[in-house]
Amino acid sequence: MQCPLLYRFRVIDRLPEKPSEAATRGTLVHAVLERLFDNPAVERTAGRATALIPGQWDRLLESKPELSELFADDAEGERLSRWLTEAERLVERWFSLEDPTRLEPAERELFVETELESGLRLRGVIDRIDVAPTGEVRIVDYKTGKAPRPEYAEGALFQMKFYALVIWRLKGVVPRRLQLIYLGSGDVMTYDPVVADLERVERKLLALWEAIRLATETGEWRPRPTKLCGWCDHQAVCPEFGGTPPVYPLSVRPAESGQGVQGTMGPVRAETGRPAAVEGP
Repeated sequence: MQCPLLYRFRVIDRLPEKPSEAATRGTLVHAVLERLFDNPAVERTAGRATALIPGQWDRLLESKPELSELFADDAEGERLSRWLTEAERLVERWFSLEDPTRLEPAERELFVETELESGLRLRGVIDRIDVAPTGEVRIVDYKTGKAPRPEYAEGALFQMKFYALVIWRLKGVVPRRLQLIYLGSGDVMTYDPVVADLERVERKLLALWEAIRLATETGEWRPRPTKLCGWCDHQAVCPEFGGTPPVYPLSVRPAESGQGVQGTMGPVRAETGRPAAVEGP
């Protein structure tokens, strides 16, 4: 949805991308908030949470040694120290938005997967699922950035509606509430979905997959320039920056007439042999 050509570079060409401080900090904060709930409710304090940061950072480095490149030129450790301090601030801000002593999540960092009637498989990882004593479900997602302006809120909610659709198709239950917690700005965005919302998301995903299928077969992946291009790792091979994409690794065939009927495709398997699937952010 952001850029078809970027999708190709990431999913088909699998071009490497440099780790970023912001994304890695987000991963670290998510890990801390997940692990905090391992403690009894009375011990879920801000001090206990921030104390988890060094250990979780070590675990990240162990699982992804390439992250050490982020601070390779930081001989004195000053940038790393500031980066860890900012992670602490984000964790501490969470305590002003929620009270973890009153929460008992049903699931944390839950991998979910379901297959639609069309054969399209949906999967993703949900930060947290809360279930009320009455059975109502709340899906919670942590964001370490700032809340978007109102005109961009729908884009942020799409991810949550995607998760709600997966839960609905898996469990037959429409989540009562979707909640986005923006630790960068201290905002909380909520939305209460209805069946019609999730049906619209399903139709949108089917259309999106049809576009992906056609682009996979024809090799036509067009760049979509936005302000985000300045942060893209693939400028050197992007036509918008004067670059040339690598040779397309899949067989190419022209689109056939009659293709593109929404909701009728079967499980597509491109030359890579990968199953038809759309993953949540």
